[in-house]
This record gives sequence, C-alpha cells and structure tokens, in this order.
Amino acid sequence: MNVSNYTSVTEFVLAGLGVKDDLKVMFFLSFLLLYLLTLATNLSIMIITISDLNLHTPMYFFLWNLAFLDICYSSVVVPKMFTDLISQEKVISFYGCMLQVHCFHFFGSTEAVLFSVMSYDRYVAIAHPLRYSIIINYNVCCGLTLCSWVIGFFHALLHSIMTSRLPFCGPNVVKHFFCDVKPLLSLACTDVSLNFKLLVRVTGTLTVVTLMLTVLSYIFISKFLIKIKTSQGRKRALSTCSGHFTVVTLQYGMAIFTYMRPTTKYSLDQDRAAAIMFSAITPALNPILYTLRNKDIKKAFKKFLKISR
Repeated sequence: MNVSNYTSVTEFVLAGLGVKDDLKVMFFLSFLLLYLLTLATNLSIMIITISDLNLHTPMYFFLWNLAFLDICYSSVVVPKMFTDLISQEKVISFYGCMLQVHCFHFFGSTEAVLFSVMSYDRYVAIAHPLRYSIIINYNVCCGLTLCSWVIGFFHALLHSIMTSRLPFCGPNVVKHFFCDVKPLLSLACTDVSLNFKLLVRVTGTLTVVTLMLTVLSYIFISKFLIKIKTSQGRKRALSTCSGHFTVVTLQYGMAIFTYMRPTTKYSLDQDRAAAIMFSAITPALNPILYTLRNKDIKKAFKKFLKISR
C-alpha cells in the first residue's frame, strides 16, 4: 500500500477477552479480586520490608523492587481489562496504546533482569555466606537494581518507538485485551518484518540470556546444597530459593511461549491466555509464593500486626 495517502488511526478498539455477556460480571469480579489481591499482598511486602530493620538486607531490597514491579506491571493491563468487560466501547487512544506497549515491556523486562539478579544474590548467600555482605554490599545492590531498570526501560523504548512509527490505516481493532506489539503489527499497513525480527531477536535474546543466568546460578546453588550435611541447613537454604524458583519458572515459561514461538492462526487466542497468566495471576501469586516458606517475613508480618493493633 502507498502509505502517503493513508488515513492515520487516532484510536484503537480493543477486542477484549471475547467473554459471553452472561459471564462478564463473573469475570469482572474475578479480575477485580485478583487485582485487589495483587495490591494488598505486594503492598504488604513493601511495607513490611521497610518497617522491619531485620529485613534491611539485599535479598529483601530486591524483593521490595519485585513487589513494586508486580503492582506496576499488573496496573498497566488489569484495570483496563476489567473495566472493558462492563463497558460498551473498549477504546484506547493511539498515544495511550503506545504508552501501554512501553510500560508493559518496561516492567516485564525489568522483572526478567531482576530475577537473574535475585538468583545471583541467592547463590552468593548460599555459596559464600561469610563474605555475603562484602560481595553484595550497598553499592553493588543499588547498581544491580538500577541496571535492571535501565535495561528494561531501553528494551521497552525500542519496541514502543518502532511500533509508534508504523503507519496504521485501519482497521483499528486490536485482537487482544490490551495493546501489545504482536497484535498491533498485524494492523500496520506496511512491511513489519523488521519489527517482528526485533521482537523475536531482541526480546528473545533478553529472555534467553536472563533465563540462562538464572539457571546457571541455580546449578551452582544445587552443588552447594549437596555439600550441606545437616537437613536443617539444607531446608533453610531451600526455603530462600524455592519461592524464587517457582516464580521464575512461571514467568519465563509464559514469556517464551508468547514471544518465541512461530505465529499461527491460533496465536492470538493463546497469547490472551498467556497474558492473563503473567499480567493478572502471577503478580498476585508472587508474594504468596515468596512468603510460604519464608520464616523471616512471617515473623515480621506477625510483629507488624501486633504493632498495628
């Protein structure tokens, strides 16, 4: 198509979840409860890790950042999703759509890098407990966290700029419940092969590299766990890693499934299911998984409740 004569799209219509009318109220309430659970659990972790001096360690500083990321990540998608369930017009402006693309990839990729940082932190804590405070000192802790946010920001900026510069001539119906790169590329009236290559290669590389670093840390962790002779010591070490490992498995599994598989006619439906998982469900599950076997947070939470009374 000759893009010099196209009519520019100023807003997009979100296709939504494709839920039948008689199920919309149930889905609305379910996602509203999930979002409130995400806010409540992650805010609780943020407040507890700040208020309890015993939790002023690198591990809980990283966990604070993860809780904050989960709130932001979920807030980019979920409120719009459950309000669209009960509204007639699921409209989002062009700039609002591009902002959603940027924020979704910003918080998501920052979280992926942070997972690698957290796994390295656990490796140092288990392999070098006596030198832990020297290796993961204040400057290193802040530097690794800042690095995670910077990488996430520029990764998202690449996709949001490349997508926003595409000509959209119509139709303007995004076959998703939020603005993401893949469904938007299908609406562009120009060649988008470069955008697809960037999506697969850049996002794929970031996902694979951070996953491999995380897996490598856990390989080294497992070697040191075998050397721990007492079952009590092994159990304590596992309690600090099990939650993180479960969260990483869920998050990376969904990211690889969404962005690294070939596109088929069923892709968008599968993407919706995956997106619900990592934007609505895992942010609510993450703090629960982290606290299930964490005695320090349980103790701090009980202490906080007593003070609040």
